[in-house]
Amino acid sequence: MPSVVVVGAQWGDEGKGKIVDYLAEKSDIVVRYSGGSNAGHTVVVAGEEYKLRLLPSGILHPGKLCVLGNGVALDAKVILGEIEAINRRGIDTGNLRISDRAHVIMPYHKALDKLQEEYKGASKIGTTQSGIGPCYADKMARTGIRVCDLMDEEIFAEKLKNCLAEKNLLLDKIYGAPGYDFAQVFAEYMEYAKKLRIYVVDAGFLLAKAIAGGKKIMYEGAQATFLDIDHGSYPYVTSSNPIAGGVCTGAGVGPKSIGTVVGVVKAYSTRVGEGPFVTELSDETGDHIRDRGNEYGTVTKRPRRCGWVDAAVIKYAARLSGMDYLAITRLDILDQLPVVKICTGYSYEGQRIDYMPASLKELAKCRPLYEELPGWQTDISSAGSYGELPANARRYIERLSELSGAPLGIVSVGPGRTQTIVLADLL
Repeated sequence: MPSVVVVGAQWGDEGKGKIVDYLAEKSDIVVRYSGGSNAGHTVVVAGEEYKLRLLPSGILHPGKLCVLGNGVALDAKVILGEIEAINRRGIDTGNLRISDRAHVIMPYHKALDKLQEEYKGASKIGTTQSGIGPCYADKMARTGIRVCDLMDEEIFAEKLKNCLAEKNLLLDKIYGAPGYDFAQVFAEYMEYAKKLRIYVVDAGFLLAKAIAGGKKIMYEGAQATFLDIDHGSYPYVTSSNPIAGGVCTGAGVGPKSIGTVVGVVKAYSTRVGEGPFVTELSDETGDHIRDRGNEYGTVTKRPRRCGWVDAAVIKYAARLSGMDYLAITRLDILDQLPVVKICTGYSYEGQRIDYMPASLKELAKCRPLYEELPGWQTDISSAGSYGELPANARRYIERLSELSGAPLGIVSVGPGRTQTIVLADLL
């Protein structure tokens, strides 16, 4: 089956952008199927860094069709700004397509995101306040505005009036915040519609034809498994399904069209925002990993929480998405450590468990059970083959693969395209 799905196996920021960029070269079509502009991918090409928010990573490869699926929460202002910025750098975006069924983030979504976080106080989720959650909430409440609505001036005007009548009342009566003027919002979004129209298609129909024609398709997820709305550490999650199953609903394709599933795993763990993190390191080792790995949000610039890699998490992610291979990234960040650790399970009330409990109360009582391995304390950034990696580095990632139940497919030893060791034919 000529398709591959790339998913994050932890809490996001695993380096999916680089893996997607590598596989995009072998693909005909690259599809983003979930998430919004809060999900940043950083890709390094010929020493030049590109930070992508909504644009699929395949946009950096000339001739590759890039699709934003219906599962994406589209911020019109952000995508247009991103298109303009990347055009200035000489990258053509004429190969971009946007699903007419994708939902549009409106100004009131961002306002409500911020106000709701403030209202929650200490119980806040830690969102990026980009309006993602409120947009998906309207989608489920069947009051959302889709791209196809934005393309029709009459329908958009009607839907916007109805939405503003409700949202302005909510902003005023609940939060004491100012509402939005219909004429101003309408005019702003009609300008967006004019610029976006050339990209809008029935993405599901486009992909069905491509599948029938034997095209190679790569589906890239935003965020990661443990931010999945159903299977992550709820409620400290995103508002969509970044696991492999999300491809079907977020891109409009059938499950039989999904081929290989690659789970991207950072050689250690990080997460942004609030929520449980069993292997978190609040010590010098955690600081070392954060500083050496430059672990700060691509979009938010927030410092990421850092910790040892958690094999129980990855095993769960592998089961959820049916992972065929692991792509281990950022292995080089651990180069200087004399000892590296893998969490193999948890101790809960004196008993060993090998899964992450759904209950946050139970999860708060879990303590990591570590397996210690010797570090390699060697610069691996120039390793061009698996055999060139130090024995201790190979032992570390092989043990991680063994514990997760998925074989190794890719090992990344640096941010550049050439710093990629490929162990399996993934597409």
